[in-house]
Amino acid sequence: MAFVEPVTLQGYGLRVLPLALEHEQGLQAAAADGALWTIRVTSVPEPENTRKYIEDALAMREAGNRFAFVVQDASSGKVLGCSSYHDILPAVKRVEIGYTWYAKSAQRTHVNTACKLLLMTHAFETLGCHVVGWRTDNFNFASQAAIERLGARKDGVIRGHALRRDGTIRDTVMYSLRAGEWPEVRAQLLYALNKPR
Repeated sequence: MAFVEPVTLQGYGLRVLPLALEHEQGLQAAAADGALWTIRVTSVPEPENTRKYIEDALAMREAGNRFAFVVQDASSGKVLGCSSYHDILPAVKRVEIGYTWYAKSAQRTHVNTACKLLLMTHAFETLGCHVVGWRTDNFNFASQAAIERLGARKDGVIRGHALRRDGTIRDTVMYSLRAGEWPEVRAQLLYALNKPR
């Protein structure tokens, strides 16, 4: 039995469900909203590489080190983006949340907060994780700000850690949230989602 089993998470106007080949066109459309594959510090697939992106994610699911989800608008079914559990470590009950990207029209809305709340709730309250982590490119300042808004704490920077899509070597900023911090973070995220706009 895998540590992360297929599950559909729903709430706050979203449906977060296991990524499948049937989501190819929806992901292409989401990525095209803002031509996201042109952003140097992300891993959004080019339209012609979307199927391979999904196939690679499914192979990583089979290997047990990544479980990718598609993020949909619950009422329309429109694909808004993608997020994953990755670097899954069952022995220490740790997952990271990453490979996250959203259509430009979904950015700076409630979508990231809601999606992460669903994924963190599942990680801490169903999987029993002790730690949930995040990592991002040292030049992806928008991602760093979004992770910090979620309540994660900066652990540090791993220098010369990974290749970017353009072949340059990036430093990686690491963040985490421990189970003991989760109740307060959960309350803050719920407040952020429910406050009048």
